[in-house]
Amino acid sequence: MLDNRGKKKILVICCRFFPSYSPRALRATELAIELAKQGHNVTVYAVLGKFNYLKFEEEYKLKVKNIGKMKFATLNSDGWQRRNIIDRLLYKLFNRLLEFPDIEFMVKIPRIIRSEKNVDLLISIANPFPIHWGCALSKSLHDRDFPQTWVADCGDPYMFNKFQKHPFYFKYFEKWFSKKADFITVPSSNIVSAYYFEFREKIKIIPQGFNFKDIPKADNYVKNPVPTFAYAGTFYRNFRDPSLFLNYLCSVKTDFKFVVYTMDNELILPFVNRLGNKLEIRSYVSRDQLLTQLSKMDFLLHIQNLNDYGSPSKLIDYALVKRPILKIASDSLPVEEINEFLDGNYKNQYYIQNLDAYNITSVAKKFLSLIK
Repeated sequence: MLDNRGKKKILVICCRFFPSYSPRALRATELAIELAKQGHNVTVYAVLGKFNYLKFEEEYKLKVKNIGKMKFATLNSDGWQRRNIIDRLLYKLFNRLLEFPDIEFMVKIPRIIRSEKNVDLLISIANPFPIHWGCALSKSLHDRDFPQTWVADCGDPYMFNKFQKHPFYFKYFEKWFSKKADFITVPSSNIVSAYYFEFREKIKIIPQGFNFKDIPKADNYVKNPVPTFAYAGTFYRNFRDPSLFLNYLCSVKTDFKFVVYTMDNELILPFVNRLGNKLEIRSYVSRDQLLTQLSKMDFLLHIQNLNDYGSPSKLIDYALVKRPILKIASDSLPVEEINEFLDGNYKNQYYIQNLDAYNITSVAKKFLSLIK
């Protein structure tokens, strides 16, 4: 524990926080907890729901506050979202043109930053990017009282995102926040080229952080009666697409069980009848529950992104439960390797290099090192 001389006041602003399990919520949650464990004064602002944070705050010695009542960007940290006919109509009309409904963050955040005095480190976490824009607006309006160091953390690029095109005028918003921020943090070196050249000297590589302690696992793994493997996470058409793989599985005559943890059923529903009880779709569960279930699998499936933006956070969880990883792409299949895995031969399994770089203890220290 630090003494008062080493104690820093840290402000984290994000869209969603625990108990949400999205990658950005996990980023904010693990980082805030670890910074508090290291003795710092941590306050988190997010769109909260009905979850009671009293025990959470007491356990981890930090503060969790609500960004405020959202009129449009209503998706909150306990998963509730208002989606009435008016919301859907406004989304259809203005989502691409105005970053609706997330543009609301831009006007909410300056008041929050102004209310928090003597902040040593501000960490804003995107997506959504209007969170960064709100911080830039705050710095433009109240530069004298602005936090000592501002780190804009980005999971994916914005204007140069290959799979999500934005109107040209948003480049001025990206350049605006990039100029105002002291540092821009990204999870992988592969993503640096997707940011404007004039700001790349501000970019620091800080991977997604994970708690390596007390990893839940099934005791004494036992091989399943039939090859049983799992995938956990989201699917994206032509990006992280399971269609080619599932189509191949339909041709496999031997028994197997493919368990999928996802909320994105669109791309896998066409295969439900064809695969029958060989395919099992499960809803998201808590990370502890998921790790326990993954550790019972014979192997785990990783579908590589069709870009250079780094590895999904679930891939690190795969490594932590120490089950063999089968890596495939959306647009081509390593048929020989797939058959090897189905036969219990894992000689071509995928390994995560330098796993300790993802330890949340190391990640938190990298953020702290950026304080001016």
